[in-house]
Amino acid sequence: MQIDNGYISDQFTLLAKLMDIHGENSFKSKSYANTAFTVDKLPMPLHGLSPDKIFAIKGIGESSGKKILEILETGTLSNLTDLISNTPSGVLEMLQIKGLGPKKIATVWKEMGIESLGELLYACNENRLLLYKGFGEKTQKNVKDAIEFFMRNKGSFLWAEIEPYALQLEKNFQTAFAYALSKIAGNFVKQMDTIDELTIVTTAIPNDVQHYLITAGFSVEESTNITLIALSPEQIKVEVIFTAIETFGQTLLSHSSDAVFVEAIQNKMGDSFNKAYVDDKALLEAAGLPAILPALRRSAALDHIIEQQTTLIQPNQIKGIVHSHSNWSDGVNTIEEMVKACIQQGYEYLVISDHSKSAFYANGLNEERIKEQHLYINQLNQQYANFKIFKSIECDILNDGQLDYSNEILSTFDLIIASVHSNLKMTEEKAMQRLLTAIQNPYTTILGHMTGRLLLSRPGYPVDHKTIIDACADHSVAIEINAHPRRLDIDWTWIQYAMEKGVPLSIDPDAHSIEGFHDCRFGVIAAQKAGLSAAQNLSSLSLNEFEAYLQKVKQRRF
Repeated sequence: MQIDNGYISDQFTLLAKLMDIHGENSFKSKSYANTAFTVDKLPMPLHGLSPDKIFAIKGIGESSGKKILEILETGTLSNLTDLISNTPSGVLEMLQIKGLGPKKIATVWKEMGIESLGELLYACNENRLLLYKGFGEKTQKNVKDAIEFFMRNKGSFLWAEIEPYALQLEKNFQTAFAYALSKIAGNFVKQMDTIDELTIVTTAIPNDVQHYLITAGFSVEESTNITLIALSPEQIKVEVIFTAIETFGQTLLSHSSDAVFVEAIQNKMGDSFNKAYVDDKALLEAAGLPAILPALRRSAALDHIIEQQTTLIQPNQIKGIVHSHSNWSDGVNTIEEMVKACIQQGYEYLVISDHSKSAFYANGLNEERIKEQHLYINQLNQQYANFKIFKSIECDILNDGQLDYSNEILSTFDLIIASVHSNLKMTEEKAMQRLLTAIQNPYTTILGHMTGRLLLSRPGYPVDHKTIIDACADHSVAIEINAHPRRLDIDWTWIQYAMEKGVPLSIDPDAHSIEGFHDCRFGVIAAQKAGLSAAQNLSSLSLNEFEAYLQKVKQRRF
């Protein structure tokens, strides 16, 4: 490979930036940045010059000259390789985000402890950047917008992110091909947490669809009379499945259900399965079945699925906002603003659970501020007599598993949500020790976001889910279904086991603003896949029922 000046310049630019991020000699990093500029502007290529001529170029000193020779001879730069190996990949990605220079990245990594773009985006949503020098409200918004743009171009999306686009795509197909049947299918209708591609089943003519998509700015990657794969201008992969009108219902069913479910329907219907149906719901109706949600079509146990669906939790069955942050820590709104929004939206109660003192990055509450907040909540509870604000805290689980306050302080709260926020890089043994110790604490009411994961960004620390759930059952601790679309933690695949063990689940928005209340819906969508009913969800309890539950738990644990 012939190494050009652009490549050499890029190596020096990256070296200078990484040196600044790691806090190395600023004089040297500026020197290397100047070398990058000099090399980029040279009228002749460096690869054909002798070492003497390279060292003679104005703006290239001895240190830079030696590094240029190293790049020309080996294609690499050892200093840069060492820095890259000592830099998390997510921090390297931050260099691609507009508005994030080396100094800001150093703050994000070294002071905030953030090592991925997903974590940084989550921090923006929680307004944590505003607590650090150099990050104003405008900068935080610009960084948030830039990260979201970058992530859109990586091809994987949260279900919540892709929903508006998916519904509009279906509508566009139905409008553009009014002569045909078109319906969205695939993992989107199965309500998977993350989506890599959208699937749409249609009876439209393949050539018509291809022409429409190209006109709309899509790039077509594959096209046959059976399927078409295209990439939207927003970098969303779309799979179009073509079928005849006589087989539309069956095709839609097969692309919206697991194979074992489809086989069960075929066995139940016999020859009538092969008749023409306007969609999958009409097919299921012909089989004598209700319109079973695609999210539940995962087994052949049709009677069990139908039973699950009859009691399946719905978004309108959330009665209170559990787990919310006000402007006392890192939330946007005042507690009173949150109360008014709750009342307006028909909720019966609000659990204020600001961050505890160890979460200094989130303006966590020390003991004195807790007393002040509790007095304020008392006043508001007198003012809003038909509504109740519960005193809570999202209490950090410390490294040894202890909670962030003394028992004397913990006893002043109505309930405690215990969560891990720091030192997330743990072995399973360490993570289990922390979580089990916290669960055994008699003041822990709800275990918050069990694994600390951030979808598409951070896998979370490893845990033995069964052991954790068993411990929660033994110690009367509920488990949070964190409804933030980037968390959805506990993972829905473990909700069924928690229900079997009699552990209450709690769909909580982890809201840092009034708008965050709406995230409850995404928690409900995740819980539906596991068949959760409102009766098994804490935040579906009425105010009186919620108060009775808290009293019952306290009597059991003390």
